[in-house]
Amino acid sequence: MAFENYTIKDIAKALNLSTSTVSRALRDSYEISADTKKLVLEYAEKINYRANPIARSLKERKSYSIGVIVTEIANNFFSQVIDGIESVAYSKNYQVVISQMRESSVRERLNVEHLYSRSTDGLLIALSAETMDITYLEHLIGKGFPIVFFDRVPNLASCHKVIADNRQGGFDAIQYLVNRGKRKIAHLTGTKKLSITRERLEGYKMGLEANGLPYIPALVKHCEYGGLHQDEIEQAVTELLQEEYDAIFISGDKLSMGYLQAMKERPGVDLTKIEVTGFTNSKAVNLLSPPITAVRQPAFEMGEKAAELLIQQIEAKHPIEDFQTIVFPTTLIEQGI
Repeated sequence: MAFENYTIKDIAKALNLSTSTVSRALRDSYEISADTKKLVLEYAEKINYRANPIARSLKERKSYSIGVIVTEIANNFFSQVIDGIESVAYSKNYQVVISQMRESSVRERLNVEHLYSRSTDGLLIALSAETMDITYLEHLIGKGFPIVFFDRVPNLASCHKVIADNRQGGFDAIQYLVNRGKRKIAHLTGTKKLSITRERLEGYKMGLEANGLPYIPALVKHCEYGGLHQDEIEQAVTELLQEEYDAIFISGDKLSMGYLQAMKERPGVDLTKIEVTGFTNSKAVNLLSPPITAVRQPAFEMGEKAAELLIQQIEAKHPIEDFQTIVFPTTLIEQGI
């Protein structure tokens, strides 16, 4: 059985209303009375009316779609951010197109260019580990194309940014370990190119300094692709095992899982003697062995805010000149809680 494609004209004819009145009622315009809105919406539901997105986009010169570019959709943090983005986007009648670039700056740029060429109304981006040159993004922003950065953000003043308080999260992790009696704390982190790496490393250093502990460069290991490739974690673990440390602060989900895997494969290593804490939004950290004390970001809320800022920018009547950097607090989730 084929579905009938009803139009606004069909509704207007059936209810003896003008097409403009029906259109405004469907968009919940303040210009239309509550009784008329109720009449139109009930009839639209009865006939299973669905707006024609192509016709709407042609009329308003908008696609009613936003792009989201992340390194990996399977990452716990990014999947939760996407949930937050979608909750706002769909409530505003925007579709969400998601792309992943697997820490590749080339794929990141290809995704941006593809989404832009398909008339996407705006983009939400967390930069890749390889990204150094953002000239092409600055060019799009300069042309008035809405872009909001989240989590991994550039040093730009002409855009909205949504981040977690990475420095405080790092500091809290070190303070927790010091309170547990740890004195030689290692740090496993990502590439120096990313804002989150630099900020979490600063928090690590602040925590050491606040407790009178020395900063030992040999205890800090950078994985250029953030643990996306297990061999870079294996190399970092090999180097760390040549040092003495009684705890480790890890800056991300992939790195944490990879570190535990690498350590378990090393004969003679007693994991119970090295306490682990780090940034992770996994809901199963207490099921790991050993469990990880988590520094958790409010990922869903970050996604909501990023989407709100983007849609506000898309729908603004005039160019936005006052850009915000929204900083969300992190939460330390102790083992066994």
